Amino acid sequence: MEEYMLPCLNKKLLGVDCMGCGMQRAIALIFRGEFVEAFHMYPAIYSLITLFLIIGINIFFKFKHSNKIIGTLAILTVVTIITSYLIKIIN
Repeated sequence: MEEYMLPCLNKKLLGVDCMGCGMQRAIALIFRGEFVEAFHMYPAIYSLITLFLIIGINIFFKFKHSNKIIGTLAILTVVTIITSYLIKIIN
């Protein structure tokens, strides 16, 4: 599976990681059952998966307070992505 992953163009052209670097590898780790390693690779992976699952479920089954749940998950995901990116840059 790793041989079919797309390279990060930002890292390839500019030599700097982007905010999405590690997402593909984290998904591959989840498929292999390495859940803790997936979190270490890309900390926002679980909030991102949860967000997409809730959005997908909401398309077919409308439920109460779905907008608040999706909004909260979206904010949590963005904050996690930015925070982990800043920590990665600092270290």
